[in-house]
Amino acid sequence: MLRLPQTLMHPQAQACLQDLQAGAATSASPIVVDASALTAFDSSALAVLLELRRNTALLGKDLHLQGLPERLKVLASVYGVQDLISDTPSSIGLAP
Repeated sequence: MLRLPQTLMHPQAQACLQDLQAGAATSASPIVVDASALTAFDSSALAVLLELRRNTALLGKDLHLQGLPERLKVLASVYGVQDLISDTPSSIGLAP
């Protein structure tokens, strides 16, 4: 299981994404990401999760997110990407 850090803002985004992508590359499908520790974040957290979803799709692996903070779900709704970061796996496909 991969885990998001407590803080995921713009300064941490690139390093976090690299860590998650490395973990996803060596993990079996489905990739599970636990976001329950995430307490301080900005829209960069969404960007990281969306890029990770794209990357795992390119690897032919499913991505499951769990423990998403309610505020992150609201932010995703504002940006119109709530279906892409839902706690519930969806059948939404992403074109490579």
